[in-house]
Amino acid sequence: MTRAEILVVDDEPAIRKLLRIALESNGYVVREADNARDGLVMAANHPPELVLLDIGLPDVSGHDVLKDLRGWYTKAIIMLSVRDREEDIVRALDRGATDYVTKPFRTGELLARIRSAIRRNAEEMGASVLVLDDLEVDLVARSVKKSGTAVKLTATEFNLLAVLARNSGRVLTHRHLLKEVWGVGSQEETQYLRVFIRALRKKLESDPERPQHITTESGVGYRLA
Repeated sequence: MTRAEILVVDDEPAIRKLLRIALESNGYVVREADNARDGLVMAANHPPELVLLDIGLPDVSGHDVLKDLRGWYTKAIIMLSVRDREEDIVRALDRGATDYVTKPFRTGELLARIRSAIRRNAEEMGASVLVLDDLEVDLVARSVKKSGTAVKLTATEFNLLAVLARNSGRVLTHRHLLKEVWGVGSQEETQYLRVFIRALRKKLESDPERPQHITTESGVGYRLA
């Protein structure tokens, strides 16, 4: 079986060494770049299964590298940064980052996020039925089951759930969800989102006050766990 290849773009030698040891010991092939230019060239010449991308690069901001990569690269990109400000996280996710991990990070958690992202890479986005724990979402029939029992959703509720399901495990920002479900002109109408998230939780969660499926990323957006 071919081992998944990960490209690490980070200018800190200690971080690259830590990541190489952790990733190789878990069966991944690791390639490294210490600046944006080399990272972009390496990604273009030999696209990896996943990119770990630092925001604070010496030549070009990781945000700009992310934007360039998303012009053609469709697989997972996990941002690494010492910055934990809400605006940095939202900016990265809005530009197409799969996930955002702040430094210093726990190696076990990062590896879990990498596994999740690569697993999503392997799943065909065109799959008609998505199974997520006790939920079954049929994108063609536009139907939902919870523990085998049909759940009736409105058209908008289903559209919102479908976007979350196609990106399960990934944080989706408020703006992204609003654009996908209600259109570009509704990206500031966060009250729409709160109302329909609340409605979905009532129908899909065993305890809507302590949601296990649709979780809130404070100030950023929502994630279908």
